[in-house]
Amino acid sequence: MPREIQTQVSPEVAHNESLINEHVARLLNTSVKEIQKVVVLKRSIDARQKAIKFNIKATVFFKGEDFIEQKIELPEYKNVSNSQEVIIVGAGPAGLFAALQLVELGLKPIVIERGKDVRGRRRDLKAINVDHIVNEDSNYCFGEGGAGTYSDGKLYTRSKKRGDVDRILRLLVGFGASDDILVEAHPHIGTNKLPQIIQDIREKIIECGGQVLFETRVTDFIIKNNEIQGIVTQKGDTISANKVILATGHSARDIFELLDKKKIFIEEKPFALGVRAEHPQELIDKIQYSCDFRGEFLPPSPYSIVKQVNGRGMYSFCMCPGGVIAPCATSPGEVVTNGWSPSKRDQATANSGIVVELKLEDFKPFAKFGALAGMEFQKAIEQKAWHLAGKTQKVPAQRMVDFTQNKVSSSIPKTSYVPGTTSVEMGQVFPGFLSQIMREGFNEFGKTMRGYLTNDAILHAPESRTSSPVRIPRDNETLEHVQIKGLYPCGEGAGYAGGIISAAIDGEKCALKIAETLNML
Repeated sequence: MPREIQTQVSPEVAHNESLINEHVARLLNTSVKEIQKVVVLKRSIDARQKAIKFNIKATVFFKGEDFIEQKIELPEYKNVSNSQEVIIVGAGPAGLFAALQLVELGLKPIVIERGKDVRGRRRDLKAINVDHIVNEDSNYCFGEGGAGTYSDGKLYTRSKKRGDVDRILRLLVGFGASDDILVEAHPHIGTNKLPQIIQDIREKIIECGGQVLFETRVTDFIIKNNEIQGIVTQKGDTISANKVILATGHSARDIFELLDKKKIFIEEKPFALGVRAEHPQELIDKIQYSCDFRGEFLPPSPYSIVKQVNGRGMYSFCMCPGGVIAPCATSPGEVVTNGWSPSKRDQATANSGIVVELKLEDFKPFAKFGALAGMEFQKAIEQKAWHLAGKTQKVPAQRMVDFTQNKVSSSIPKTSYVPGTTSVEMGQVFPGFLSQIMREGFNEFGKTMRGYLTNDAILHAPESRTSSPVRIPRDNETLEHVQIKGLYPCGEGAGYAGGIISAAIDGEKCALKIAETLNML
């Protein structure tokens, strides 16, 4: 019968089917001719030793044993043209996967997205990069696919307890992603490939009778007797439904303000904030792989690091090997950074958010804003950075060692951040306590990763949209808002997810709860 094995192989062997077969034959003391197929289930890098290895978990099928190539197929989606309607506000991963789940369950999703479709967004991304023009409804954060579409497409999540991660990965493969994402320990689609997958998901929703409305911003909720009745758009149109999934993402400040204005209960939430650090990828490879040149069989190395500094966590976030830094402002008069990698991760630089945990007490200077205090804290730093860098989409930048020494950098080399940089002492951007934690933290990072603390590394500020500064509370059982029946806060913007996979899982969970309330399960 088929045999499951776990083994280590060299980087050269790891992605070569014939070499893996030869390795397995030697491991099992048999002839390679006796092996019908080696199906790799999981693959990860072990860089702890000088000789870097790949950990492989696989199933071995021998000659004469039944082996059927498993083809990933999409679920049987129903025609929902005449079914009960559910409004979904936001076409990010939470909204799109909620819509797919609703279609599968026989309900009709109406997806309302303030931004443009995934192709139409490109013109606005060019405008912010080249012309420093911010479109408030179409940018790196807003538009079909949400923030993840054009800011990396990482699929790794620690949220195993939240739901079926493999189901989401299989759906992505069904819509065109490489089946490598089912195998790799840290799967990644890439910003260049994700748009087509997102488009195919939208076309499936429409083909089955669902609706997707672009450039349609929600400006009001219709509520009677604490029950949702529908929404109002910026054009004054009303769309009625007594089930609304609110999946607007962590940057939809106008939605937070609307909820607060209507006295719909929300609460402030801690998040993390800091800078985005860019190193030469070659340097990160040298540190992580302990070699002068990684060779053709090892991928560009990521890194993950965390330290406790003055009672706070300081850690790497959304690390992008072979990637670039992008401008992610959602309003004029602010600057925001994020990072992304193409599928091949073949750019010359590596970047990562390096952020510090914030506490609710940090927001006290903005206490007059109530539940929006954290959002206003976040906004104030983004606006200050905009002023300091020259009131364009250039960002404040500083060499890493200079920052630790409170010294303005005399020069900033060209970085991957296309709009450009302005040399600024970062202590001017952040509150004093935050700057001090980061200075100490980078010194600690340098002790753990020898070579990391270098003036060849450039800090860009700020990395401020790590998660939502607001939580929209919901009932643990029904997933409905604690105050408004039929309103389902969902995904990152509501404070219940942190990335593509966990947001998609949360979208599905909300859709399933709606079906449950309608006795459709």
